[in-house]
Amino acid sequence: MPPHCDSVDGPVVKAAAAALAQRDVELVLPYVPAAGEDEVRRAFEQTLRVEPLAPEAKELADEWFFENVVRIHRAGEGAPYTGLKPAGLGHGPVVPVAERAIASGSPDELIALLTGMVEAAVRERFSEVMGRKAGASGDVRSKREYVESMLGLEVWSHSIYEALHASPHEHAHEHAHAH
Repeated sequence: MPPHCDSVDGPVVKAAAAALAQRDVELVLPYVPAAGEDEVRRAFEQTLRVEPLAPEAKELADEWFFENVVRIHRAGEGAPYTGLKPAGLGHGPVVPVAERAIASGSPDELIALLTGMVEAAVRERFSEVMGRKAGASGDVRSKREYVESMLGLEVWSHSIYEALHASPHEHAHEHAHAH
Protein backbone atom coordinates (compact mmCIF):
# COMPACT_ATOMS: atom_id res chain seq x y z
CA MET A 1 0.00 0.00 0.00
CA PRO A 2 1.27 3.45 -0.70
CA PRO A 3 2.27 5.38 2.39
CA HIS A 4 -1.05 6.36 3.83
CA CYS A 5 -2.08 5.00 7.21
CA ASP A 6 1.32 5.78 8.67
CA SER A 7 1.80 9.22 7.13
CA VAL A 8 1.30 12.48 8.99
CA ASP A 9 -1.42 13.46 6.50
CA GLY A 10 -3.05 10.03 6.54
CA PRO A 11 -6.43 9.18 8.05
CA VAL A 12 -5.06 7.70 11.30
CA VAL A 13 -3.06 10.78 12.27
CA LYS A 14 -5.89 13.06 11.14
CA ALA A 15 -8.26 11.18 13.45
CA ALA A 16 -5.72 11.30 16.29
CA ALA A 17 -5.25 15.06 15.80
CA ALA A 18 -9.02 15.58 15.78
CA ALA A 19 -9.32 13.53 18.97
CA LEU A 20 -6.75 15.74 20.70
CA ALA A 21 -8.21 18.98 19.37
CA GLN A 22 -11.72 18.04 20.44
CA ARG A 23 -10.59 16.25 23.61
CA ASP A 24 -12.53 13.17 22.49
CA VAL A 25 -10.62 9.88 22.29
CA GLU A 26 -13.65 8.23 20.67
CA LEU A 27 -12.72 9.97 17.39
CA VAL A 28 -9.57 7.86 17.01
CA LEU A 29 -10.66 4.53 18.52
CA PRO A 30 -12.24 3.21 15.29
CA TYR A 31 -8.76 3.26 13.76
CA VAL A 32 -7.31 0.82 16.28
CA PRO A 33 -8.26 -2.77 17.08
CA ALA A 34 -10.30 -3.41 20.21
CA ALA A 35 -7.25 -5.04 21.79
CA GLY A 36 -5.36 -1.73 21.52
CA GLU A 37 -8.13 0.51 22.82
CA ASP A 38 -6.94 0.66 26.44
CA GLU A 39 -3.41 1.54 25.38
CA VAL A 40 -4.72 4.35 23.17
CA ARG A 41 -6.90 5.66 25.99
CA ARG A 42 -3.88 5.72 28.36
CA ALA A 43 -1.70 7.47 25.77
CA PHE A 44 -4.48 9.98 25.12
CA GLU A 45 -4.78 10.83 28.83
CA GLN A 46 -0.99 11.13 29.19
CA THR A 47 -0.85 13.43 26.18
CA LEU A 48 -3.58 15.67 27.54
CA ARG A 49 -1.72 15.94 30.87
CA VAL A 50 1.55 16.97 29.17
CA GLU A 51 0.20 19.35 26.52
CA PRO A 52 -0.42 22.34 28.84
CA LEU A 53 3.15 22.36 30.19
CA ALA A 54 4.73 24.23 27.28
CA PRO A 55 4.33 24.59 23.49
CA GLU A 56 7.31 22.29 23.04
CA ALA A 57 5.78 19.73 25.40
CA LYS A 58 2.51 19.84 23.45
CA GLU A 59 4.31 19.28 20.16
CA LEU A 60 6.32 16.38 21.55
CA ALA A 61 3.33 14.82 23.33
CA ASP A 62 1.11 15.09 20.26
CA GLU A 63 3.71 13.46 18.04
CA TRP A 64 4.20 10.71 20.63
CA PHE A 65 0.43 10.11 20.65
CA PHE A 66 0.32 9.98 16.83
CA GLU A 67 3.17 7.48 16.76
CA ASN A 68 1.48 5.24 19.31
CA VAL A 69 -1.88 5.33 17.57
CA VAL A 70 -0.29 4.51 14.21
CA ARG A 71 1.81 1.74 15.79
CA ILE A 72 -1.30 0.18 17.36
CA HIS A 73 -3.24 0.62 14.11
CA ARG A 74 -0.49 -1.09 12.10
CA ALA A 75 -0.30 -3.95 14.62
CA GLY A 76 -4.03 -4.45 14.15
CA GLU A 77 -3.40 -4.85 10.42
CA GLY A 78 -0.61 -7.34 11.11
CA ALA A 79 1.94 -4.89 9.72
CA PRO A 80 5.15 -3.60 11.28
CA TYR A 81 5.41 -0.05 12.53
CA THR A 82 8.26 1.73 10.77
CA GLY A 83 7.69 5.25 12.08
CA LEU A 84 5.57 8.17 10.96
CA LYS A 85 6.03 9.14 7.35
CA PRO A 86 6.07 12.79 6.31
CA ALA A 87 3.09 14.48 4.74
CA GLY A 88 2.92 14.84 0.99
CA LEU A 89 4.23 11.44 -0.04
CA GLY A 90 2.67 10.19 -3.22
CA HIS A 91 -0.29 7.94 -2.58
CA GLY A 92 -0.56 7.12 -6.26
CA PRO A 93 -3.64 7.90 -8.29
CA VAL A 94 -6.03 5.46 -6.60
CA VAL A 95 -6.10 6.47 -2.91
CA PRO A 96 -7.21 10.08 -3.53
CA VAL A 97 -9.94 8.87 -5.91
CA ALA A 98 -11.07 6.27 -3.35
CA GLU A 99 -11.21 9.01 -0.71
CA ARG A 100 -13.27 11.22 -3.03
CA ALA A 101 -15.62 8.31 -3.75
CA ILE A 102 -16.20 7.77 -0.04
CA ALA A 103 -16.71 11.49 0.54
CA SER A 104 -19.14 11.84 -2.38
CA GLY A 105 -20.98 8.57 -1.76
CA SER A 106 -20.46 7.48 -5.36
CA PRO A 107 -18.02 4.80 -6.56
CA ASP A 108 -18.28 5.86 -10.22
CA GLU A 109 -14.97 7.75 -10.49
CA LEU A 110 -13.11 4.95 -8.70
CA ILE A 111 -14.71 2.28 -10.88
CA ALA A 112 -13.81 4.22 -14.02
CA LEU A 113 -10.20 4.69 -12.89
CA LEU A 114 -9.62 1.08 -11.86
CA THR A 115 -11.37 -0.54 -14.82
CA GLY A 116 -9.54 1.80 -17.18
CA MET A 117 -6.20 0.93 -15.62
CA VAL A 118 -6.90 -2.81 -15.74
CA GLU A 119 -8.14 -2.61 -19.32
CA ALA A 120 -5.06 -0.68 -20.46
CA ALA A 121 -2.70 -3.11 -18.72
CA VAL A 122 -4.49 -6.17 -20.12
CA ARG A 123 -4.46 -4.75 -23.64
CA GLU A 124 -0.75 -3.87 -23.42
CA ARG A 125 0.27 -7.26 -22.05
CA PHE A 126 -2.02 -9.13 -24.43
CA SER A 127 -0.62 -7.21 -27.38
CA GLU A 128 2.90 -8.18 -26.35
CA VAL A 129 1.89 -11.85 -26.12
CA MET A 130 0.23 -11.80 -29.54
CA GLY A 131 3.24 -10.04 -31.09
CA ARG A 132 5.57 -12.67 -29.68
CA LYS A 133 3.21 -15.45 -30.72
CA ALA A 134 3.27 -14.21 -34.30
CA GLY A 135 7.06 -13.95 -34.15
CA ALA A 136 7.57 -17.39 -32.62
CA SER A 137 8.92 -18.98 -35.74
CA GLY A 138 11.06 -22.07 -35.83
CA ASP A 139 13.86 -20.96 -33.50
CA VAL A 140 13.76 -21.84 -29.80
CA ARG A 141 14.66 -18.32 -28.65
CA SER A 142 11.57 -16.71 -30.19
CA LYS A 143 9.35 -19.55 -28.95
CA ARG A 144 10.82 -19.15 -25.47
CA GLU A 145 10.09 -15.40 -25.53
CA TYR A 146 6.50 -16.14 -26.52
CA VAL A 147 6.07 -18.75 -23.77
CA GLU A 148 7.56 -16.39 -21.17
CA SER A 149 5.24 -13.59 -22.27
CA MET A 150 2.20 -15.90 -22.42
CA LEU A 151 2.83 -17.36 -18.96
CA GLY A 152 3.56 -13.88 -17.65
CA LEU A 153 0.12 -12.70 -18.79
CA GLU A 154 -1.56 -15.71 -17.22
CA VAL A 155 0.26 -15.33 -13.88
CA TRP A 156 -0.33 -11.57 -13.82
CA SER A 157 -4.03 -12.14 -14.60
CA HIS A 158 -4.26 -14.60 -11.74
CA SER A 159 -2.60 -12.12 -9.37
CA ILE A 160 -5.27 -9.55 -10.31
CA TYR A 161 -7.92 -12.17 -9.58
CA GLU A 162 -6.33 -12.94 -6.20
CA ALA A 163 -6.11 -9.23 -5.37
CA LEU A 164 -9.82 -8.88 -6.05
CA HIS A 165 -10.58 -11.66 -3.56
CA ALA A 166 -7.98 -10.89 -0.86
CA SER A 167 -8.73 -8.99 2.30
CA PRO A 168 -7.62 -5.39 1.71
CA HIS A 169 -4.91 -5.31 4.35
CA GLU A 170 -3.62 -8.81 3.64
CA HIS A 171 -2.94 -8.04 -0.01
CA ALA A 172 -1.42 -4.62 0.71
CA HIS A 173 1.07 -6.08 3.19
CA GLU A 174 2.02 -8.96 0.93
CA HIS A 175 2.71 -6.46 -1.84
CA ALA A 176 4.69 -4.18 0.49
CA HIS A 177 6.87 -7.08 1.66
CA ALA A 178 7.55 -8.16 -1.92
CA HIS A 179 9.48 -4.96 -2.61
